[in-house]
Amino acid sequence: MRVFLDLMWYFKQAKWRYLSGIFILAIVSFLELIPPKVVGVVVDLIQGNTVEEKGILIKTFLFIIGENALTEVTLMKLIGILLFTGFALYGLRFVWRIMIFGSAHRLSRLLRNRLYEHFTNMSPNFYQKRRIGDLMAHSTNDLVAIQMTAGAGVLTLVDSITLGSFVLIAMATTISWKLTLIALIPMPFMALATKLYGSMLHKRFHKAQEAFSSLNDKVQESISGVRVIKTFGQEDEDIEAFRKESDDVVAKNVSVAKVDSLFDPTISLIVGLSFFLAITFGARFVVNGEMTLGELTSFTIYLGLLIWPMLAFGWLFNIVERGRASYDRVSSLLKVKKDIVDKEDAIDEKPTGDIEYNISSFLYPNTEESALTNIKFSLKRGQTVGIVGKTGSGKTTLLKLLTREFDITNGTISIGDEKITDYTMNGLRSALGYVPQDHFLFSATIAENIAFAKPEANRKQVINAAKLANIHEDILRFENGYETTVGERGVTLSGGQKQRISIARALMMEPEILMLDDSLSAVDAKTEEQILTALRNNRQGKTTFITAHRLSAIEHADLILVLDEGKIVQRGSHMDLMNEEGWYKKMYNRQQLESEVEQGGATDEK
Repeated sequence: MRVFLDLMWYFKQAKWRYLSGIFILAIVSFLELIPPKVVGVVVDLIQGNTVEEKGILIKTFLFIIGENALTEVTLMKLIGILLFTGFALYGLRFVWRIMIFGSAHRLSRLLRNRLYEHFTNMSPNFYQKRRIGDLMAHSTNDLVAIQMTAGAGVLTLVDSITLGSFVLIAMATTISWKLTLIALIPMPFMALATKLYGSMLHKRFHKAQEAFSSLNDKVQESISGVRVIKTFGQEDEDIEAFRKESDDVVAKNVSVAKVDSLFDPTISLIVGLSFFLAITFGARFVVNGEMTLGELTSFTIYLGLLIWPMLAFGWLFNIVERGRASYDRVSSLLKVKKDIVDKEDAIDEKPTGDIEYNISSFLYPNTEESALTNIKFSLKRGQTVGIVGKTGSGKTTLLKLLTREFDITNGTISIGDEKITDYTMNGLRSALGYVPQDHFLFSATIAENIAFAKPEANRKQVINAAKLANIHEDILRFENGYETTVGERGVTLSGGQKQRISIARALMMEPEILMLDDSLSAVDAKTEEQILTALRNNRQGKTTFITAHRLSAIEHADLILVLDEGKIVQRGSHMDLMNEEGWYKKMYNRQQLESEVEQGGATDEK
């Protein structure tokens, strides 16, 4: 039952809804006592017995019917009591469901929003340690189990206690306390069994949820990489891997079901024993004149009403153990602290000014080798810096540190006179337009993708950004133009089109600092030159970072940095670097020669 204590923070928030629902549920439990007693009274009156005024219910019935004998008027009044009770139960059950189940749905929504907000605030380091499928499972299956605990769990707890207590009190005080005690003899065995089953269920359900997370991750991974799977002809192998994951989920859920299936038979067996004892000893009491046939009839009906509280008690352990396992999983996720946070007195403004890097060293989390070492350079506002080097030399890392995807522990980056850590995350990133190597597009229209960071933008602004990125003409060739839906992750577009739409999305912000991380690799040299010319003409006074493998993309840069193994090995303008022997000159001449060979080949073909 610890999960109810864990959820107490929410029960306090929604206390009036829960208290109202519980109060109405208690009234429903009391009203359910009426029909069995009416049936018992009718049986005794049919036999010509005088009904003893034992208990408040009997006294109330006799007061309403006005006589202690069965007549047509008496029977109609008793039927009226049954009809009134039925309609009252119908209405009150509707209300408590709204109160309790409605509150449970609100809890699910609250936790789902918290998880989503938590996910969006976490740094890349968080996602490097966790699988997307697992996070999705936390947001779906686990929240359903918690919702069940806050809804059906509360229902079964309250209903099993209230209805069970009311029925037992009615049986003991209005019929026979002796027979009640006899009928309850098997109950301790049920308590022991449910405790044992609950412990087993908690462990097995936790493993079943982990298996579902793994399956979820496999599906997400396979769908995202379906083109790679098909290209390498690995469809059969992938299907087999999925089948194994699916079989594991089934096996672990069957293991849960085996324990779950023990609850009902156990409870039915115990209830059957209670009925056996009640009928056996009740018949003897009737023969001995200790109780009437009508009272025994009412007693057996009441015993039938006890079946639900007993089943509810068993079901309660089932729900609670599932909910506790899921709540533990969700809580552990929410307890993960953000490693990139704002200072208490952080500046909530867009930074402007010169940029200065002064990094002694930077290591990625859980690594021992420095990704960057002794990185020092300054960039005047409005200048363009080109960053080149071999794959893995640290180009992308240099940009990620400016966006604070990771924080520097041994060095600083400043914009103007302030360190980037002195700004709020929102303030800093409002000045940055970042086009990463992985060009992610949303399943929306082209216009919506371009206006993603500025949703209030009009169509003219969207078109202007598209023209700067040299994608406008391509868009117009689509049947629906800017209203073309690009498909998940831009699957319907070519690599060059995705790159240029991503550039247009960044330009839409009119950022103070634009960062192009190898964002022109999928376009031809002519298109590249057109984009770079447009950027030079339209970004006067604004700073631009460009990382590239094709050196023609950074020829015009005011400063070019050549990185190797996280260190700056060359720096200067294009002319400076061409006048000295080194990696830059060697690579530039090689690329120029390759370009001439390609152009010559194209001419020969013509």
